[in-house]
This record gives sequence, structure tokens and C-alpha cells, in this order.
Amino acid sequence: MTNKKEIKFTRVTYLRGPNLWTYRPVIEAWVDIGELEQFPSNTLPGFTDRLLDWLPSLIEHRCGVGERGGFIERLREGTWAAHILEHVVLELQNLAGMRTGFGKTRKAAEPALYKMAFRTRQEQVGRAALEMGRELLLAAIDDTPFDLAANIAQLTDLVDSLCLGPSTAHIVDAATSRTIPWMRLNDGNLVQLGYGNRQRRIWTAETDQTSAIAEGISSDKDLTKSLLKSCGVPVPEGTLVHSEAEAWEAAQDIGLPVVLKPYDGNHGRGVSLDLSTEAEVHAAFRLADRKGGGSAVIVEQFIPGNEHRVLVVGKKVVAVAAGEAAWVVGNGTSNIIELVDDQINSDPRRGLTEEFPLNAIAPQNGAEIILELERQGLTAYDVPLKDQRVLIQRNGNVAFDVTDQIHPSIAAVATLAARVVGLDVAGVDLVVEDISRPLDAQRGAIIEVNAGPGLLSHLKPASGTPRPIGAAIIDHLFPGDGSGRIPVIGVMEAHGSQLISRLIAHLLYVSGKHVGLACSAGLYLDQRQIDSKNSTHWEAGQRLLINRSISAAVFETSHRMVLAEGLAYDKCAVGVVSEINELPKNSPLHEFYIDDIDKLVNVVRTQVDVILPDGVAILNATNPRIVELARLCDGDVIFYADDAHNSVIHQHQSDGKRVVFIRNNCIILAEGKNEAAVIQLSSLKPAKATQPAHVLAAVATAWSLQVLPELIEAGLRTFESSAKKGHL
Repeated sequence: MTNKKEIKFTRVTYLRGPNLWTYRPVIEAWVDIGELEQFPSNTLPGFTDRLLDWLPSLIEHRCGVGERGGFIERLREGTWAAHILEHVVLELQNLAGMRTGFGKTRKAAEPALYKMAFRTRQEQVGRAALEMGRELLLAAIDDTPFDLAANIAQLTDLVDSLCLGPSTAHIVDAATSRTIPWMRLNDGNLVQLGYGNRQRRIWTAETDQTSAIAEGISSDKDLTKSLLKSCGVPVPEGTLVHSEAEAWEAAQDIGLPVVLKPYDGNHGRGVSLDLSTEAEVHAAFRLADRKGGGSAVIVEQFIPGNEHRVLVVGKKVVAVAAGEAAWVVGNGTSNIIELVDDQINSDPRRGLTEEFPLNAIAPQNGAEIILELERQGLTAYDVPLKDQRVLIQRNGNVAFDVTDQIHPSIAAVATLAARVVGLDVAGVDLVVEDISRPLDAQRGAIIEVNAGPGLLSHLKPASGTPRPIGAAIIDHLFPGDGSGRIPVIGVMEAHGSQLISRLIAHLLYVSGKHVGLACSAGLYLDQRQIDSKNSTHWEAGQRLLINRSISAAVFETSHRMVLAEGLAYDKCAVGVVSEINELPKNSPLHEFYIDDIDKLVNVVRTQVDVILPDGVAILNATNPRIVELARLCDGDVIFYADDAHNSVIHQHQSDGKRVVFIRNNCIILAEGKNEAAVIQLSSLKPAKATQPAHVLAAVATAWSLQVLPELIEAGLRTFESSAKKGHL
């Protein structure tokens, strides 16, 4: 007999697209709780209290009760292990920094077996959380130890290493809020926004409008300065040097004090400011030379004031962050390391990970800090006098939001600098004494223009208002109401769905679109077959959507794809449902416990659920179960039938809606009382090879996408109903 305290996973599937459960990716686990089926939570002594001691934040879970504490109410009333596991897994992901909230658990046909689905943003993280959740749940049931902190730390490491970085995730969230679809193209931060020929790509703060030339210019600091200077942008005087002697000679020519920095450095590494002596210049050269890999060192005029980072997107300043120097004050007993820990690193805004707006400082390890201390005659292990102020760091703390303070003249210079370099997203570093005063009223200069600028100082400033950087970048890439979408057409699996899909693709091709088709006959681009294997699966669909040449995509959607992978697209412009029939006794869907027509309807409805609000459902009016799906559609509905007297057609037409039917051997396109077009059914080549209903579904789809009736008829005349090898 199965141990009553055993929980087994009989199947774990990552559904990467819209599925039976929800529109978004989930992990579906089939959970066998064994004899625990006889022991709901209220029959397990001390279980609920132990679970809440580990996860007190479960109080935020509303569950089916619909209010805070709802899940705890269910625990005390009595609920089953699979349902509890769902909530535990969700909360483990939340505690690891990957926020999520969707979960559902349903009883399966077999005793003690449940289907449980939970939202996850990354498959490996979700699978790890599932295993941890089982161990935690069993520990709470058995009253055995569980090291929650260690497990959360392990899960957090997975989130940090596998999920999108915070800056990229912020941009993706902004795209999602505008219903722009996105796809991750690698294990890093390369992301596609939109589909087909309307897509754009980002790589953190770089976009597909960021030219390699502009990026090359920005990494060449001397070239950048010369271009800026020629366009009237104020820059500090400077020169390139290759030795300590040259650096000191250049410093004297420019005029002390000076700044030394690596020729191709970034993020403030190897930068030394306010240098006034030969010894300081020599030491600063060695630091810059080491940090820059020995290429060259820039000596330039020192501009007094505070460092600022101005973020320019397109032609607009969208955020400004100011820096401040870091100081400590001696107490006569503590060394500088101890003072830094007590007076600087104790700030809760400082830490070692990206979630902190300010970095923790280690004065004994940072080369720039060590050099700064040497200039003051100190080391990190020295004990300053009581009340002695010690400068620890001059730069590197640009994280204080001052966006609302920037003077228009400074904003104009910053945007000009970005345009001169050629960057669409740029971090413009400048030094001014007061960002709110006109630039010509003070001494100030642009010191760098950076491609791929850091965004976190604007998203999580140490003080001030976080700025909607993601929305600014999305508005730049998709101006106006651009959605990044091409027409996506989904045709639900049925007898004849392959032919319907092929005919739709052909009609769209005739109308002038570059069409991708993934169906059971293979993968096609326009009229050319590029893969002869069955392509009703997620990977084939992704191949179409990343293709920059296509302007429309047609997908034959198999039932198995919905159940085992999820759809390849998030939403569609048109969804076609032509048939729902009783399942045969040997149906492969029985593997998923889909064993009657009502369960099959729940699978088929996925095609209707994903239709966009401005989209259209193409539904067979002769099937009552399909007709019922119309109420689930967020967009419009076009019914079709080969019988002009069909009651559904008649009522829909009476309501002023669009219908397609056959009368006197002609295809009629009607909207309300108006017959929009009449097409001879005999136009199809060859007419006898295709059932009229299949033609009607394809014609209705083309009509919904504004293909002209005369082009539809031309497409019918040229379509080959039998697919030829290599061709549509």
C-alpha cells in the first residue's frame, strides 16, 4: 500500500504558451497524493501551524474565498495536499523574487490524482520550486526539519542566473502592459518584441535601432569628444597618452587639476578625479592603464561639480540621476574599513546585488578607493583622528533622482550629444554644479556618452521618484498605438483543418502578404515548403514568429499542442473552429484524461479564448457546441454554413452581423441585410476535391482580414486542394 505521506509527480509539463489553464506559461503537474487523499489538512495535527510558521506570507493568498487570508481559511476547514502544494510553490517563487500568483488544482479521473498548474516565469525555476514545495509540505506533515532559508537562497540564485535581468524585465513589463507580445531569444537578455515584420529587438538597454557605428563611436572616448566639440557641445579638454611621463606632461599642458581614465573604460572603473601632483598623476595612470587593458589613457581637464547621468531615449530626456561623494568621519578608534561599514554600508539602500540602488563599499579591495586614500596619506587599515573627514569615493554613486530639476538648456545639450553620437538610447554623463541652472551660467561639460546605459539607478533610485524607463523605450520602438502584431490566424484541429489552413494562407498570399504557415503538412513560407514534417507544435510556430519577412502567420492548432505545449502565440487576430465531434475509443487524447466531448470542448475553446478584442472568431453554425463558443469571444464572430436557411445564420444576419453561406451554388458574404459579395463556388480548383464547408471557413477568414472579394475569388481559382511536395 502507498505510504499515506507520499506525494508523487506522475507527469510534469511546461506549457510555454496559452493553454487549457490560462493565457500565460504554466507548469502542469499531475500529483498523486496517495493515502493523503484520506487526510485533508484539518485532520493532520499541528500541520497548518507548522506550515504558517515557515510561510507566514501565505496569509496574502486569497484562494477561492476571494479575500486576504482565504487560503488559511481553507487550510483550517480542510483541503487536500495537491491544492496546498500549489500555494506553497507559488509562495516559494515569490520569496525568491519571481512574483507570480496564478494557480489551479483540479481532481483527475483516477483516485488521489490531481492536475495542478501554477504560473512560472522560468521553467527551471518553476521545476525547482515544485520539488522544494513537495519537500516542505512533507516536512510540515511529518513534523520534520526543513531549512527554508537555504532553499530560498538556492531558488533566488536560480532566479538571478536564469531569469531576465531587472532592466530587461522592466521593459518587457511595459510591452506587456501595451499588449505587445514578446519572446526571449537566448538565455540572456536578448528579447523580441512583436511578431514577424513588425517585431523589434532589445538587448537590455540596446535596441535594433542602436547602430554598431554609434556604439563604436561611444566606446572611443576621444572620437566622441571630438565629434561633440565640433557640434558645439561643451566637453573637457583632453588628450591620449601611453606612459606616466606623457600623462604628467599632458596634465601640465591642460592645466591642473586633471582627470585620468581608461580610453575604453566604463562604469567609472579606473577613473581618478581632481589630480594636482605628479605622484597622483603617475598613480592614476597605472590604475587607468590596468583597468583599460593597456590600450591608452585619457588625461582631461577636471570640471568641478557633481556627476550626473542623463538618460536619453529617442529625442527625449526621460530620467536624470545625480551622484554624490562618499565620506566617513573618524572617531579615533575605528579604522577606515570599520568606519565604512558603520557609516556607509549600514545604509539599507546598499548591497552587493542589483536589487540595491547603491553598492556596498570595500575600501580594502577597490583600486580607485585605495588610490584615493593614498592621496590623503591613508590606507584602509588606518585609524583617522576623531572628527577627521575622509573621502572614500568621489564617483560611482550616481543613483539620486533629479529628473524634475534638469534645466531645459542642459536637457537640450544632452539630447544633442546622443544624436551626434547616433544613439537612440544613451546614457549621457555630465558634470555640473547645479543641474537646475542654465548651462551657460555655470561651468559644465559632457564627459561621456554611453551605449547600453545602466537603467537601475533610474528604476530604483536611492532617493526620489522611480522613472518609467520601460514605457519610454516601448513608446520609442512602437510609436502611437503600434502593437508589433501581424495577423495571426489559428485553425483548430478537425477533419479538413489542414486544407482550411493552406487555403487561408493561399488567399492571404494572393492579397499581397508574405505568409508563414505551420500545419500538419509541414512548414511553409509563402508558397514554398521549408519543412515537410508535421509542424503543429510550438517550436515550428516560433520559427515563423521570429521571421522578419512574414506579414501574416497561419497555424493549424492540434489538440495535443494545447495540452502538451501551449500555443506558439499569445493572441490571434482570427480563430477558426470548424468541428467538434465525439472522441473515438482509441483517441490519443485519453493520455491527457480528455475522454468525453465536454472535456474536448474545453480544449477547443482555447482557440477562441485567445482572440484579440479587435479580432474575429470564424465558427461553424451547423454545430451547436461550436455556436456556444461565440459567447467566449472577445472580438466579433462570423458564422458560416453551407445552408442559407440555417437558423444561427439567419439570427446572426438579422442582428446585423457578418455571415458566410451558400445559395444557388454561390458563396455569399453578407453583413446584415447587405450582401457584400457573391463568389461562384465552382471557382475552386478542383471544386470536387474540397467540402464546401472548408472553403467557407477559409473565405470567411480572408474576408475578416479585409481581403477583397475579387482577390478571394482569384485565390480560389488558383489554389491546388492537394498539397504538392515543396509547394503550398
